[in-house]
Amino acid sequence: MARPRPEPMQVVKQRRDAALTALIEGVPYIRFLNITFDRRGDELTGVLNFDEKLIGNPFLPAIHGGVTAAFLEVTAVITLSWEHMFPRIESGEIGAEEILTDENIRFPKTIDFTVDYLRSGLPRDAYARAFINRAGRRYASVRVEAWQDNHAKLFAQGTGHFLMPQPPTPKA
Repeated sequence: MARPRPEPMQVVKQRRDAALTALIEGVPYIRFLNITFDRRGDELTGVLNFDEKLIGNPFLPAIHGGVTAAFLEVTAVITLSWEHMFPRIESGEIGAEEILTDENIRFPKTIDFTVDYLRSGLPRDAYARAFINRAGRRYASVRVEAWQDNHAKLFAQGTGHFLMPQPPTPKA
């Protein structure tokens, strides 16, 4: 008995990219802040693309603290959602067209989120990466780091705890 032939890598990459784009495009606040994600395999890096509207203190100038906190939290939530959905995307169970239906995607809910502002965010692009410390069926703990020009010089970091979405209950 022959094994089924694996899908070409380009098809898998296109499915992953389309699913990630659909996930991000479905949240207006992410579009408003102009946050994008760079995907390398299953690793995501959030990119806060600089815009003048993100400046909080024009005298320094520095990125607004609320924007920084939102960027960190969005990176954590999208990373958790991506990890939660990744096996179903890989298997082809869900694709970009199904990703935003209520049955397929529900974002984790924030229990708490703490931000450490380490230095001023300069008026340029910022990057963030989330590291999942623990992700169970009900609860997840995530650490996020944000930097600009040098990954070793963080300008903010955050820690959050999230309530994971439960699978939909079958309809009787």
